[in-house]
Amino acid sequence: MKLYQIILLILLTTSCEYFKTPKEPESIARVGGDYLFKEDILNLVPKGTSKKDSVEIVKAYIDRWATQKLLFKGAELNLSKDKIADFDDLINQYKVDLYSKAYIEQLVIRKIDTIVSSEQIKDYYDQYKDFFKNSSELVKLRYINLVKENPKFDKIQSKFSSFATNDKKELEQLAIQFKSYAFNDSIWVDINQVYEKLPFINLENKDDYLSDGKNYKYSDSTTIWLVKVKQVLPRNSITPLQFLKPTIKQIIINNRKLELINTIEKEITNDAIKNKKYEIYK
Repeated sequence: MKLYQIILLILLTTSCEYFKTPKEPESIARVGGDYLFKEDILNLVPKGTSKKDSVEIVKAYIDRWATQKLLFKGAELNLSKDKIADFDDLINQYKVDLYSKAYIEQLVIRKIDTIVSSEQIKDYYDQYKDFFKNSSELVKLRYINLVKENPKFDKIQSKFSSFATNDKKELEQLAIQFKSYAFNDSIWVDINQVYEKLPFINLENKDDYLSDGKNYKYSDSTTIWLVKVKQVLPRNSITPLQFLKPTIKQIIINNRKLELINTIEKEITNDAIKNKKYEIYK
């Protein structure tokens, strides 16, 4: 029977295997003393794949498996003993590192305090703020983008300019009519977000549209933009606390993790010494 026929038979009979009496694994390929079994490829082919593609996928997998086995066996025979010993040391060390990292991460998750207060964030910021410089301009602004034919345009423009509490509430009620908008002009946003939300602004013309207190209207073929720029912070300025809060919170948590890891490692070592599981012979 040809290989592709064997593969097709495997794929067609897989769904029926569940109902049969358990039996010894059925091999489909061999390299030396290593075998590839049918069960190793049961979930290899995605559902809905054509028979032709299924055969190609399975054959490629078998060929790759065989090639890796042959290369490995060749390496065992042809590499020097010193080289193999070096690789074995690396493999053993990697296993130790992998297990140790996973174990200590479990211990850290159980013990770490992830609650960071606003005071802690501010204290950290006050201590290290000179090291936080924004790499691009930051902007505070509000805007509305709406179609030119909007019958309430004059009212919307008036309330947008005033932006008193009641005016803001009315604008929020009318927001369903807007193509897009942003009203929270107390939040710093990166200038790249401004380029994305207000596409008529770009690197070349940004100074024409972004400056402290600038209030303007911009029209394209179908829509009108109402924009009020509250403040622009130049690049390389000290980054505002509000913009850094999520970053500082994560830094504080990461520092706690490092401290906790050091504490856990010392505790494990000290407990081992106390319980006579770890000794240094003099």
